[in-house]
Amino acid sequence: MGFKLFSFKGGVNPPDNKHFTENKPIETANVPSLVYIPLQQHIGAPCEPLVKPGDHVKLGQMIGQQRGFVSAPVHSSVSGIVKFVTPLRAPQGDKIMTVVIENDGLDTLDESIKPKDVDNLSIQDIKRIILDAGIVGLGGATFPTHVKLSPPAEKEIDYVILNGAECEPYLTSDYRLMIEEPDKIISGLKIIMKVLDAKFGYIGIEDNKPEAISSMEKAASNESNIQVVSLKTKYPQGSEKQLIQAITGRKVPSGGLPADVGVEVNNVATAAKIYEAVETGMPLIERVVTVSGKGIKEPKNLRVRIGTLFSDLIEQCGGFSCEPSKVVAGGPMTGIAQHSLEVPVTKGVAGILALSPEETKDEEVWPCIRCGKCIEVCPINLMPLSISAYSLKGDFDTCREYNALDCIECGCCSYICPSKRPLVQSIVVAKNEIIAKEKSNISNKDK
Repeated sequence: MGFKLFSFKGGVNPPDNKHFTENKPIETANVPSLVYIPLQQHIGAPCEPLVKPGDHVKLGQMIGQQRGFVSAPVHSSVSGIVKFVTPLRAPQGDKIMTVVIENDGLDTLDESIKPKDVDNLSIQDIKRIILDAGIVGLGGATFPTHVKLSPPAEKEIDYVILNGAECEPYLTSDYRLMIEEPDKIISGLKIIMKVLDAKFGYIGIEDNKPEAISSMEKAASNESNIQVVSLKTKYPQGSEKQLIQAITGRKVPSGGLPADVGVEVNNVATAAKIYEAVETGMPLIERVVTVSGKGIKEPKNLRVRIGTLFSDLIEQCGGFSCEPSKVVAGGPMTGIAQHSLEVPVTKGVAGILALSPEETKDEEVWPCIRCGKCIEVCPINLMPLSISAYSLKGDFDTCREYNALDCIECGCCSYICPSKRPLVQSIVVAKNEIIAKEKSNISNKDK
């Protein structure tokens, strides 16, 4: 069984800069004396705190209860005493209600953490485990995984795709995971396929990662319904819609979801965490983070407890090699520049980049010369120059007519623009304004 493989229209090829860490095995980061755990580390409603200052908590204990279906609980990544429950700045820039815990150094395990036998679990049992473990998409989107694994009953899922492309420059956390823990990823994929009753699974990996491809092929060698697919190296190959098109030839319609074409996509790290949650009962309390960039003395891939401050990890990597011009949470194409290092690693932080002045050379912004390069590289076939122009004028209704909501915010348009215009930033503003207006209209109708 197979498909004619092809890439997608558009995209760019920025320098991948993965040489800093691609050959660095995953190390276990030091566990800090204080952890700062935000109660919203996912798309959807924030959690309700289950603890208060003075409470003793255990490793893996649920400290934030989900609120609503599109939400995910959070857990303590250490055992110790709750010092504060207060709003603090998170990597995305917002102030989020955060549980600050003083680590007692004992890692006393919560009694609720028990292994399960996946063969004797029903589909509903597995989805409940995934929900209770607080698993979200670890590729950066942080969409609650239990929601993703609950498509409408009329949507039959033919294929599950695991995203191993990791097309963002610098980041190698997924790459190292595929090399070092491929069996966990395959086991997680099989669990996802069982939940969705999908008959076939794919693992898509860009062809600039031959060692990862070889590792995953070996792990999948006895699985007749799982195939490792080598994809053309091009950004944003790891974007959901582009991955589906490249592997299956199916095209997700405008405004649609992968389930509309019989496909579900998850990240390889998410699959590994699903396996761990079922096999050991351990919720999502840690993840692998790439700490890289020319501004870091000793770039590394670190297994990090959720709630560890950026400053602690940078210190464990030898500190700065120069005065960085920018520190970014995530990758350089879609990440968020940080105003402070005193922010915690959350479930969605795959990388911390300390970029040197030469990596972030500021260039003057010029008027649009209407070269059309942004249109050529847009993987969604949008007109970034037009959407951006109308956004800057405040004409968000016209932005909507130009399908601004379909933008995946990959940043290809801004990257390729010879005038260095902030195209993706202005499109994001338009999207936020359109969504806010729609919510307001719905609210007014309900009154």
